[in-house]
Amino acid sequence: MQVDKTTLADLSIFHHEEEQSVFHHLNYTQTNDGREYLRYLLGHPLQSVADILDTQQTIRQLMQVAKDWPITVTNGTIMVMERYYESQINDFTQHPNSINAFIYKTFNGPDYSLIRYTVEHAIDFTKGLQQIVNLLKDQTLSKQLVAWVSRMSMLLNKPMIQEMMWENKKELTPVQILRYGGFIRFHFKNQCFELVELYSKFDAYMSIAWACKKFGYCFPEVKESKEPYIKATGLHHMLLEVPVSYDIELSVDKNFLFLTGANMAGKSTFIKAVGVSAYLAHLGIGVPAKDMQLSLFDGLLSNIQVVDNIVKGESFFFNEVQRIKNTIEKISDGKNWLILIDELFKGTNQQDAVKCSTTVIEGLRKMKNALFILSTHLYEIGDDLKKYDNIQFHYFETSVKNDQLLFSYQLKEGISNDRLGYIILRKEGVVELLEKL
Repeated sequence: MQVDKTTLADLSIFHHEEEQSVFHHLNYTQTNDGREYLRYLLGHPLQSVADILDTQQTIRQLMQVAKDWPITVTNGTIMVMERYYESQINDFTQHPNSINAFIYKTFNGPDYSLIRYTVEHAIDFTKGLQQIVNLLKDQTLSKQLVAWVSRMSMLLNKPMIQEMMWENKKELTPVQILRYGGFIRFHFKNQCFELVELYSKFDAYMSIAWACKKFGYCFPEVKESKEPYIKATGLHHMLLEVPVSYDIELSVDKNFLFLTGANMAGKSTFIKAVGVSAYLAHLGIGVPAKDMQLSLFDGLLSNIQVVDNIVKGESFFFNEVQRIKNTIEKISDGKNWLILIDELFKGTNQQDAVKCSTTVIEGLRKMKNALFILSTHLYEIGDDLKKYDNIQFHYFETSVKNDQLLFSYQLKEGISNDRLGYIILRKEGVVELLEKL
């Protein structure tokens, strides 16, 4: 799936305020390397159904063993081991005995302490990795897990490592400490870094598994299809504490959703919910829905948070036009696309906005290789679009009671007729302030 930085930002996959991001929502990693690998995964959607299904299987299998996952592998443990290879310490014999080990401990106290500390953490690290191997080795694993588990098992299957991991770290003698410390430093460096890299992958995927299990996400059915489609029930936005769920269906016969409703009624949230779920599906991750089926998309583009560019002297409207132009050029390749557009042409006057919006919608709706969700505050253009069979109309209803706005956030069929701007102006006291001038 092709996706650009603008779309990732629009969907808050990553966000400059991290707590508002999908990444933060899924981040249960225990290590820095795992966290960075999770970031990498969320930025690289998969390109085939086979890869998506294999990743789904990986996450499902990790969900099954989550309660038995080892806790001895920590970020601190990995940092200690990595820094051991960077530290400058006095040379010590790789064939220690009780005499030269005692001498080294006596005259090189700080260095000896570092070696001992590292060996203790190495025992925790290798024990934890062996537990992972034991948890997974007898199961029918995904291709990813088969590769990782077999490689991890091979790297751990060194006589010295096998001997070391079953030691009681609090009862190690100076001879054992120098013996294991020497092996780790001089004969296991590359293998150690490879094991850290392998664990970071496990850490990232286990993080996703924890999130899917905690929030009850479903694994969508993704299929190869010449015609794009999405069908979901109970879909909601994962970043909301108290979300409202939606049902949605888009297909080649009904490929354009024309969405209306007042500001704050829920249009943007709905669009982002669909976009996030479609994107997560192409990562092989569970989605916040009861059920979801969709075709494999070649690309996902959004037009949600367009901004002006003061440095380049580009107006808000100009950048809206450029984004639409770029979208049309990209989706003219005949491949399957999902296009999300929120409040089209906010940056120009009402008359221009109506004409531009109608022109764009009438053009886009002819493209059968793409699905579109477009929200607008220009309700008046809806009636003229009803003559097109492939456009479906939905809205979010808003009611007023005792001068208070009530939002149901329920998606309904039809076109909104809400006109609430003046009510909001009056409710916030702006009208009263102006009358007192």
